[in-house]
Amino acid sequence: MSKQIFRKQNSHSTDRPFPVPTSRTMWITLCLFTLFFLARLEALDCNAVPHCCSQANGSWTKCYEREITTCNQRLRHSNFHHLRVNVSQEAERSVTNCRVNVPSSALQMSRGNMSDDEVLLVVTVLNSNFFQPAPAPGGGKGRSAGRSHHRSGTVLGDSVVVVKAGSRRVRDLSHPVRLTFRHDKEIEEAACVFWQETYLDDRTGYWSTEGCHTNVTQAEIVCCCDHLSFFAVVVNPVLSVEKASAPALRYISFTGSALSVLFTILALIIYARIQQRRPDKTVCVHLHLTGALLCLHLSFLLSSCWVLVLDVADEDWICKGLGLLLHCSLMATFLWMAVEGFHLYLLLVRVFNIYIKRYMLKLSLVAWGLPTLTAVLCVSFNVYGKHTIQLKGDDNHNSTVQLCWISSQFPQDLLISYITTAALPFLVVLFNFCMVCLVVFKMCGLRKRTRGGGSSSGWKKMNDDNWARLWRDGSTLLGLSCVLGLPWGLSGLTYVSLLGIYLFTVLNSLQGIFIFLWSLALTCKSRAEKNSSLRNTSSQKLMTISSNN
Repeated sequence: MSKQIFRKQNSHSTDRPFPVPTSRTMWITLCLFTLFFLARLEALDCNAVPHCCSQANGSWTKCYEREITTCNQRLRHSNFHHLRVNVSQEAERSVTNCRVNVPSSALQMSRGNMSDDEVLLVVTVLNSNFFQPAPAPGGGKGRSAGRSHHRSGTVLGDSVVVVKAGSRRVRDLSHPVRLTFRHDKEIEEAACVFWQETYLDDRTGYWSTEGCHTNVTQAEIVCCCDHLSFFAVVVNPVLSVEKASAPALRYISFTGSALSVLFTILALIIYARIQQRRPDKTVCVHLHLTGALLCLHLSFLLSSCWVLVLDVADEDWICKGLGLLLHCSLMATFLWMAVEGFHLYLLLVRVFNIYIKRYMLKLSLVAWGLPTLTAVLCVSFNVYGKHTIQLKGDDNHNSTVQLCWISSQFPQDLLISYITTAALPFLVVLFNFCMVCLVVFKMCGLRKRTRGGGSSSGWKKMNDDNWARLWRDGSTLLGLSCVLGLPWGLSGLTYVSLLGIYLFTVLNSLQGIFIFLWSLALTCKSRAEKNSSLRNTSSQKLMTISSNN
């Protein structure tokens, strides 16, 4: 019975026609698959969009926003997100060192009049080299036509985060888009910006802060912006000495200062002997400047070695005294440099009527008295103590270097340090530079009048020997002024590069050697003048004897 039923069912199954694919169906399927494959090939690769748009005509940012929505992502990348998201929920995506949070209100605005529940969201990162900053326009189209929101600086990590949603422009959001940038370096004056084209040139633009608010923490920079665009963080990085460079700089400073102490002592002996043989105000000024430099390098060595060897507490009175001596010596050195420029002006520009009653006493009261008075005032406010310098290591573990200077615990320690080590040197170098320019201009004018045989004046009454002496003195003082002014004029390079720090350290630690070389030059000049005077005296005696005979 069961066999009959099985045969019956089997007979029915063989009678039913089985759908066999025809050649026409196969060709239709193949054509559809080919068209789909060709469409995928025609779509531009997402990784090639920035380069293609940068070479195209017109606005490259608009080209990028247009092509990035239809491009083909052939290779998955962690820094490129191209997906559809629900408009009723906040979207969050992460790229290199940045987390992007797009509120639902921005997603809903991006869909425009469409009633779709999902929109396309693109979050990616571009290199800042694609963006060519230009001066902000004074007028025209755009979100920020004026210069008030224009911002220049270094782009953090050379990374620009692109956030694009839907087909409609998103702006003036009540709930802002939040971008959280992570950083591991010390920075200052960070600002959240977006890219604004100038509309004067399709290839250039500028960074604008309009509509963006910045919140900087120790490890993150949080940007809250009321629109979607090309975002970045513009910073001014703080140049810090790395832990690996600290030993070399410390060795250069200690070695150079030790040599400067030795050679300034020799220079003091030479100047003292010259002053003893023939008193001269110029040599006396050199003598005071050399003494100030000796105090400066000696106090630097003592203040550094005191905390390095003994590891003293901040309240140690010896450390405070060494900090006072270092501060006072530094200010005295700057002021005696200014006195050098002033004396150069009196010696070579005014020439006549330069007698000033108690000249050296007045100069000493200014160049030694003002630093002493300033140091005493600082002592009354308990300014001096142990100063700590932070060094950044490769493993993000900071170390410190200490010396007796302006205490790091004092609230205005940075202000006093900047005034002493930046403002005062700048004013002194600027003053000496003006004096040198004035001297050069005056001497060039005198040279022209001498060659042209100008009208009679006080300058024309000088004989050739006086002119030669004037030029020798001028070249000596001019060289000395340049040698002393150049190292401190390079202090601005210490805020730019590590090479500037090395150059500044080497030149300033060897100032004592430069002073010694100029003392030798003065000695040779003094001997040459003495030999010249002896030859002139012998010639006069020989002429007298000859005439008597």
